[in-house]
Amino acid sequence: MKFSIVVYGAPYSSEGCLSALKFAESVITNGHEIVRVFFYQDGVYTANVLIAPPQDEIDISQAWGQFGIDHDIELIACIASCLRRGILDETEASRYEKRSDNLRAGFTISGLGQLIDASLNADRVVTFGA
Repeated sequence: MKFSIVVYGAPYSSEGCLSALKFAESVITNGHEIVRVFFYQDGVYTANVLIAPPQDEIDISQAWGQFGIDHDIELIACIASCLRRGILDETEASRYEKRSDNLRAGFTISGLGQLIDASLNADRVVTFGA
């Protein structure tokens, strides 16, 4: 079965982000496929490489980034949501004349078309957070 996952909740103010990661890991463990993970609204905070949780807490941002890399799964952060929340890749940082970028490795900034495409190519779309 093919799944698309949409994450709306921020990493440390919503259970949705961590629950989505655990669900994604379970999907892969059980032999299913993830078409794409789309981070939307406050969910895009997950893509911020500057997140620095206490040492005794899971680094959800790092865990998602590594999950995407390890399983070759697209982790898409909504461009409109990212720009509103100060999350930039090199291209957007240059375009808006900002000093640096802060997008974590494993994530890509893109538009809602990626969510639509993922929805069309998946058997199920599962959302987390609100």
